[in-house]
Parts: sequence; C-alpha cells; structure tokens
Amino acid sequence: MKQFLIAMVLLLSALSFSQNDTLFEQANQLYSDANYTEALQKYKAIMDSGEQSAALYFNMANAHYKLNHIAPSIYYYEKASLLNPNDKDIKNNMAFAKNMTLDAIDTVPEVGLAKLMNSWTKTFYYEVWAKISVAFAILFVILFISYFFVSSTGKKRFAFVSSILCLLLVFASFGLAYHGHDLVANNQPAIVFAKEAQIKSEPNLRSTEAFKLHEGTKVQVLDSVDNWKKIKLADGKTGWVMNEDIKLVKTF
Repeated sequence: MKQFLIAMVLLLSALSFSQNDTLFEQANQLYSDANYTEALQKYKAIMDSGEQSAALYFNMANAHYKLNHIAPSIYYYEKASLLNPNDKDIKNNMAFAKNMTLDAIDTVPEVGLAKLMNSWTKTFYYEVWAKISVAFAILFVILFISYFFVSSTGKKRFAFVSSILCLLLVFASFGLAYHGHDLVANNQPAIVFAKEAQIKSEPNLRSTEAFKLHEGTKVQVLDSVDNWKKIKLADGKTGWVMNEDIKLVKTF
C-alpha cells in the first residue's frame, strides 16, 4: 500500500511538472505575441501550483513591465534576483523598471571595516563559508596530529605553523559564515504597492507623517506591530507603513 501511494505521488508530480511546462511554453508564446495579460494569467497559474523559479518570476516581471505595472514588475524582478542573484538580464531589466518609479532615494555607501567585511562575506553564500570552515577544521586536525608523528624538525615546524594557520582560517571562515547568515536573515525587502503611501513616525494613524513613498519603491522591513511595518530606506530614513501598502519579497 505504501509503495502504491509513493508511486501515485510521483506520478502526480510528473503530471504536474508536464502541465506546468506546457503552460510555460504557452505563456511564452502569448508574451511573444504581445498578449501580456493572457501570458500573466498562465504564469500565475504555474505559480499558484506551487512552482517557483527565477525564470518564471523573470517572465512575470517582464509581462508586468510591458503593461506598465510598476510595483509588480519590480516585485517579481526582486523575487527572481533572490533565486538567481548573478543573472545580468534580471539586473538590467530591473534597472529599467526602477526608472519608472517616482522616489529618488540615495544609497548610503558602506565605508571602512563594514564595507570590507561585507565584501568578503558576499564572496560566497554563508553555507559555503560554513563548509570551508569545516574543511579547514579537518585539515587542522590532520596537521596537528602529524606534528607528533613526523621526526624531521623541518616537517614538525611546517606541520605546526600550518595547523595554526588552519585554525585561524577556521575562525575566520566561521565568522564570515555567521555574518553571512545574519545578512540573509536581516535582509527583508519589500516593495511599495500603494500609489502613494503615507509613512508615519509611529505605528498609528494619529502620528505625524514622516514622508511619502510611491509604488515600486524598495524598502527594508525592520519590525512589525499589529498591522504596521517599520521600514528603512536605502538613505537611512525610517518610518512606519501599513501592511497593505507594501508586499514582502521573500514570500514564496
């Protein structure tokens, strides 16, 4: 009975993938024929089935862009970028979409040690840094044990110095893995979907207005209170916005 259920699950999964591939091809053809609304309907049907991919979100973003849907186009470009951060086409098209936004927000540049640390951390994903740390730890153990078994003074010196170096690299790579994990966890991007959103100084309607934002602007979510989100802009400004005015990018 168990084997039968597993076989049925596998069969249904295969049928679902096949159906989605067909829908994807149909949607792409509709897009090529400039039927962007119909293409979006088919892309959305694929997404609603539970499938997610950079290609799917990228094509959805392109269709929204063709229809001058500012916020949805940027939103799906951002989702595609999360899944494939090094794709140049995603970055280029997202730059075009962001040119349609009204809010011109300067980015505060990173300087000093923070810039250097973030640059090193982003060289690899944090899971890769963790694996590197484990590799150096294993190498440290091997070299440290070999120190006690080799007889040559030169080989002992090499084993000792190399083991100390590996130990330092263990701590360094582990630190980068930990920092990378924090960067990913604290990265909570959202896109403003309201035509014009009032950003408040406190999470209530009676508080003073800090500033306004318009559709398509990217923000970082820092905190949540009831139906309010605390946000931060690239220039460092913070405020509170109502939940319905923004859409979190990391909701897959």
